[in-house]
Parts: sequence; C-alpha cells; structure tokens
Amino acid sequence: MPVISILNQKGGAGKTTIAVNLAHALKLEGGKVLLVDSDPQGSARDWNEANEGEIVPVVGLDRETLPKDLQAIKAGYDWVIIDGAPQIAKLSGAAVKASDLVVIPCQPSPYDVWAAADLVDIIKARQDVTNGKPLAAFIISRAIKNTKLGREVQEALEGYELPIMHSSTTQRVAYPTTASEGQTVFVEPKSAAAQEVNLIKNEVKELLNDLKS
Repeated sequence: MPVISILNQKGGAGKTTIAVNLAHALKLEGGKVLLVDSDPQGSARDWNEANEGEIVPVVGLDRETLPKDLQAIKAGYDWVIIDGAPQIAKLSGAAVKASDLVVIPCQPSPYDVWAAADLVDIIKARQDVTNGKPLAAFIISRAIKNTKLGREVQEALEGYELPIMHSSTTQRVAYPTTASEGQTVFVEPKSAAAQEVNLIKNEVKELLNDLKS
C-alpha cells in the first residue's frame, strides 16, 4: 500500500490541487484511497466538506506523529495520499518519513525553485539513512507551455539532482473552478485537465514500480 506525499514548503505551489485530483484518479481506477490532510490550514478538509465526503475519505493529521498515526489507520486502503503542509519543516519531515514517494510541485517561477531547497535537504537526509527511500521527484505545476521561463525552471530544478516528472499540470480554469465546488476535474472525464491528471497518475505508478524493482 503506497504512501504518496505531495509536498512543497512554499504555499500556493499546487499541492492540494494535485493531491485531491490524484486521489480521485486512483479511486476511479478502482483503488481504495485515503487522503490525509497534514496542513493545519485544512484545505483538503474544506474541499471534502464541500462535497460532503462523497469523493474520497479525508482525515486530518497535521502533527509530527503523522508516521505513527498513519500506521494505525491505513489498513484496508490501496493508496494513501498526503497533502503536505507548507512552511513547517517538522510536519514536512514527518510526511517524508511516512512516504514511499514524495512528489514536489513547483510552479515555473524562480521563487518556487529557491523555496524547494530546504525540502530537498530534508528528503536527502532521510534517504541517506534509509537506503535511498523515499523516492522523490519534482512535478511542474501550472505550467505555461513553450515558454522560456518554463525551460529555465526545468534546468534550475536539475541542479537538485532529483528526477523531474514528464507529466504536469498547466494553467487551466478547470482546476480552481472544480475545487471551489468540492469537485475534481473528473466532472468532465474527457477534458484536457482530466487527461493531465491521468498522465500524472500513470507516471506516479511507474515511479513506484521502479522503486520496487
């Protein structure tokens, strides 16, 4: 049962957007999915309340005991998705410790690239004592296709020596619009946004398969 954390210590990087949509994508594929909101701001819990808990179950675990607490509740689920907390290093460290895979959303902005440094340090420190686990990879969020800035950010992220996912989210009104209604982009399953999330889902599964091999 893989645990996937969506983490970035910079606010507004697109963590919750990716977390809720990825969780729904995995559920639509037939998986039993638990979404863990480890952000004290509770954005995923607010989203869950807006849809009356009808998409995926969401629990709030915004404390440093997250790895131990998660062990007590994760039985019976095929997937656990953690929506991480920004700015709080101890909560990020707890999520990293609990994870098999950490996905780091990064907008095409130099500020996002710089802000990732502390989280990368936390991940690499954990990897050093656990034989390279968890696996971690960047994902570009809210990308603007075919722009010079996008290419420059991609090159800058390569300096962290972590993989960069091929899939991404792009600037689409479907993401904030569906979130405000407590929904996901799968209200229109053939939309371009839904296709983006399915590509992310598939790449996440490939990364986890590589981890097993």
